[in-house]
Amino acid sequence: PEFLAANEIHELLDQSAFFNNHKFENGALTLVGTTLEKEAPFVGKTVMEAASVYNDIHFMPVAIQRKEAQNSIIPRGNTIFNEGDIAYFITLKEGVNEIYKLAGKVRKTVNNVMILGGGKIAFNTAKKLIQKKINVSLIEQNNSKAIDLADKLPEAVVIKGDGTNLELLEEENLNIMDAFISVTGNSETNIISCLMANSKNVSKTVALVENMDYFKLSHSIGIDNLINKKLLTANTIFRYIRRGDVVEMTMLNNLDVEILEFIVNDQSMICNKKIKDLDFPRSAIIGGVIKDGKGVIALGDYVIASKDRVLVCCLSEALDRVEGLFL
Repeated sequence: PEFLAANEIHELLDQSAFFNNHKFENGALTLVGTTLEKEAPFVGKTVMEAASVYNDIHFMPVAIQRKEAQNSIIPRGNTIFNEGDIAYFITLKEGVNEIYKLAGKVRKTVNNVMILGGGKIAFNTAKKLIQKKINVSLIEQNNSKAIDLADKLPEAVVIKGDGTNLELLEEENLNIMDAFISVTGNSETNIISCLMANSKNVSKTVALVENMDYFKLSHSIGIDNLINKKLLTANTIFRYIRRGDVVEMTMLNNLDVEILEFIVNDQSMICNKKIKDLDFPRSAIIGGVIKDGKGVIALGDYVIASKDRVLVCCLSEALDRVEGLFL
């Protein structure tokens, strides 16, 4: 779980304006999530209108959570994007920059990262970042742990101290950090320290939490990303216990939505059929297809073939029906 968490943090920092950045088949398709600000070109447009801005379609919106709403929706062509929406997209590589523009986001390079905590997640995360030539500051309260980290990570700046002490964080140049990651063993400490980093205009914050209830609050309290070891582990092992040819399952952090990746077999009900002709539940949507290793944003006339890898976003209520189509 600690290694999975470090990988997740690394992916999140790779696209710092997004709070999800999950790659399928080595990036043939990618799932990204972002909040739509008031000035975002997406706002006020329907899905169809947003898609028509570009000649070719490189991304597909697959889930939206309205501001202050508890339930998620699966968008359709006439769904309107609103200010404050948390929107998720399946995208080709070419679509990432388009989503940046339409969501009103600016691509930011992460050069300086502060990590609170001295455990396995902190160590693995710091090691990965240092390999990418990113400047890392590590804060650990335990003296022996701090000494051990300094020995193992000579390229990092290791500080012994209390990471919830704002004065200490400011002394260690919190204001110039591009990201703040809190992965101590205490969820509340991680949330509080990230809120302090937010107050000093750190653009990206990531907190490790044990209680899944915090996910419902993450965006309302201003923390970009919450990660949970149990959820990451579940996303890794669920593929082995689901019916049908599921090769991957991803639960979205703060939504009642799952992304499933199916491999189509010859006997599947949907094999050799156009997407528009499928009896697909309204609470599910095909976000994209990976065909022979290449990503495709598949629209209504796309014919699903054997061995296609199909990404489906669905609410929990539609899981059984969706899985049945791929049996």
